[in-house]
Amino acid sequence: MSVRKSKAEIATIDCELVTIQVDNDEFGFDTANQIEVEPQTEEEDAVKLVVKGKLRAQKKKQVTITGHQITLHDNVFNPDLVLVLQGGAIVYDQQDPTKIKGYNPPAAGSNDKGSVFVLNVYTAQYNAAGQIVQYEKTSYPGCTGQPVAFGSEDNAFRAPEYVIDSAPDTGEYPYQITYVDSLPELVG
Repeated sequence: MSVRKSKAEIATIDCELVTIQVDNDEFGFDTANQIEVEPQTEEEDAVKLVVKGKLRAQKKKQVTITGHQITLHDNVFNPDLVLVLQGGAIVYDQQDPTKIKGYNPPAAGSNDKGSVFVLNVYTAQYNAAGQIVQYEKTSYPGCTGQPVAFGSEDNAFRAPEYVIDSAPDTGEYPYQITYVDSLPELVG
């Protein structure tokens, strides 16, 4: 007896790059070091017909994926990312408009909730010789951010966690995986 072997066995490692697509703009950051993805589902209970202790028929439980909750662990504070996730405003220096003076979150009671975006996560695929052969790009549509909170600790750099909810539209995939030869170039 023979068994068909899978056509691909793709081993990926590392969080190489994360990009955010908002409307016609895309920006990326290479400081994220971990992405946690948890499927969000709705369940319809099973229906069982049991007569006098004997199972006669059953309709199995239905599980429908409604999106993902993504937790992005970053090693730095990224005002551009926080602006997309929860809204607010980045405060720039009047004399030097490239210098950031601060960040103001949305005011209490504000309707400013950030933007809807596509999250792209790139991981590396290595071969047996230890060389990167390509990158896996996973794209999550319909993303929105949750409010961001920060903590601090003595002798430890702050490592913010950003929680993102992804919800595909009708007929849209909850995520897509594509393979690319190289990472997008980050430019200033």
